[in-house]
Amino acid sequence: MRLRNGVFVITEERNCPLYNVGEEIYVDGGVMRLPAGKSTCLILAQDIIHLVAEDVAYEHYLQGTRKKSQFDCGGCDGRISFEYKQEKEFATVQMKLLAAADRKEKLKDISQFASLLRGIQIFQPLSDEDLQDLATLLKLEKCPWGFPILQKGDVGDHLYIILSGRVEVMDEDGVTLAEMGKGAVFGEMSLLSGETVTTTIMAAEPTELATLSKKNFRHMQVRFPGLQVFFYKLLVNRITTINQQRAEELSSGMVGQFSDIPPVELLQMINSNQKTGYLKIEVGTSKGQLLFNEGEVVFAAIDGKDGQEAFYRVLALKEGRFKFIQGLSREDSRYEAIGGFMGMLMEGMKRLDDLNS
Repeated sequence: MRLRNGVFVITEERNCPLYNVGEEIYVDGGVMRLPAGKSTCLILAQDIIHLVAEDVAYEHYLQGTRKKSQFDCGGCDGRISFEYKQEKEFATVQMKLLAAADRKEKLKDISQFASLLRGIQIFQPLSDEDLQDLATLLKLEKCPWGFPILQKGDVGDHLYIILSGRVEVMDEDGVTLAEMGKGAVFGEMSLLSGETVTTTIMAAEPTELATLSKKNFRHMQVRFPGLQVFFYKLLVNRITTINQQRAEELSSGMVGQFSDIPPVELLQMINSNQKTGYLKIEVGTSKGQLLFNEGEVVFAAIDGKDGQEAFYRVLALKEGRFKFIQGLSREDSRYEAIGGFMGMLMEGMKRLDDLNS
């Protein structure tokens, strides 16, 4: 079977877990090259192989009596459309040299971007080759002084890494809560928890950012497991900082809504402050409770689930009321922990991430 050379560009994307609009797929000498740093979709690969094996000119591909240059891949819940792109068969040596120079310039830009990433602490464990792959997923964004990068209430759909400059974290009254400089990361809380942005972030001076879309963030987590652990630990640390501000409220008991305090933050707050007591939960007609002994979960039950599965169910709640009551009975205080809290929390956040993708 002879496989023709060809270049295909993705023109439309609807919930595809891997690829983005504008990315290109090459077939050259019987070898298929997918976008750099991306995993292989076997369904898409099969569709491409079928096309390059057809003995019909790409430009005159027919379906019935109509020309068709757009093809669909629907191997999962997502779908993409891709079109044949005129193969770059240059007639003259000069044109070939120009094409080679263009490719060299693009590779140079990626290498320079990778060099910038090398100076960021979280990427130092990556090899040069891994950094090159990561650089193809990231985009460079330059923000002038005063530019609102994120605003409270926005849907979090990007990760941001500061390459140079400085940003301010501000509350709704415009008061500066914190500053972040080179190497700092933000936006991960919304990506991992699925919650909206909780503070406004503005450029305090001309700032360069590396940005990563939600889809490519998920791909990066799979491609570089070490970075996945880093971002989950970063999220836990951020939540701990927030919870220190709320710790006093637990002293006399606490009542609230999950719409105001997401379960991830609430449970982490109880754990980090080593509280002992009952967390009673009401969601519509459903009721549940978690028992804490010095911050560790010793019992969990809700919606017919118990143990760790009940814990994960509570983490996923978007609405409902809760009440924390200090202290345990002598009998309840004898329960053993149902698991290591931090391990369960990280597993629960990973499940939330999968659920929100």
